[in-house]
Amino acid sequence: MRVGLDVGGTKTDAVAVDAAGHIAGRVRLATGWGPDGVAQTVLDAVAALRRAHIGEAAVASVGVGMPGQVGPGTTRVMHAVNLGVADLDLAAAVSARLGAPVGVENDVKAAAIGAYALRAGRSETMAYLNLGTGIAAGIVRDGRLWRGAHGTAGEVGHISVDPQGPRCRCGQLGCIEALSGGASIAKRWGRPAPLPVLDMLDAADAGNADAQRLRAGLVEGVAAAVRILVLTCDVDVVVLGGGLTALGDRLLSGVVRQLAASAEASAFMRSLALADRVELLPRGSAAAAFGAALVGAARAEQGPDGAAGITAHDTKETVAHG
Repeated sequence: MRVGLDVGGTKTDAVAVDAAGHIAGRVRLATGWGPDGVAQTVLDAVAALRRAHIGEAAVASVGVGMPGQVGPGTTRVMHAVNLGVADLDLAAAVSARLGAPVGVENDVKAAAIGAYALRAGRSETMAYLNLGTGIAAGIVRDGRLWRGAHGTAGEVGHISVDPQGPRCRCGQLGCIEALSGGASIAKRWGRPAPLPVLDMLDAADAGNADAQRLRAGLVEGVAAAVRILVLTCDVDVVVLGGGLTALGDRLLSGVVRQLAASAEASAFMRSLALADRVELLPRGSAAAAFGAALVGAARAEQGPDGAAGITAHDTKETVAHG
């Protein structure tokens, strides 16, 4: 079994992947806080998978995707502020207790690897655009993650597309993340609600002018990210993932309309067929945890430098319970 964990700010999604590339089990649990809490969450998730799904089957590797910076080829996580982690070598903290090698990757990059694998070869080059608290992308070409010269390839969230737009937490005005990030929308909406973005969309449908402006910014920001990823990397497809994709067609249809409308005045932009090159990750997909399992497998197979050579072809085409 290859275990993969998507460690988020509030919850952790964990899967066990068998030798045939099928998801043999899946559990979710709350994420602990701070370095010790995160390490314990990893241990608890593997134990929960054993109890519920895999019993005494050998765990060949464990892969973990989590927010923050992860040095290529290392298991050291830095600046994972939403988890209370400033600097943590996760493998050093848990590998001996798990009895298995541990690989670690940034959560968006892990999700990109998983989304590519789950699409079963339907594209040569894919961008995974994560729409959540913040905005970022991972790019996979021919099954291999593309990091760029300094590991920042895909960081589209902090590209300013509206100099008169809202202030981003990075300090710029009108960044894609300031327009479309869940945290920014919730702050600007300012109305208490369990799901602020959904509340905003409901209010927009009811005719609230402030909500309609926020909704327009949301779809314009996502559409801008799609245009940037296609124009700079010429990816076959941009797959939308992350928490905001729970909005389903209410999000995707608006983005598609915006892409189509912005291409009306340009024959060149129309030739790119942008509206046909964007799709939504299925709701509840295990792509992030599945990709993390591939990270762990690469670590186990290639040794300490395995994470630098992660490929999404390390799995079968069929995923049983994704």
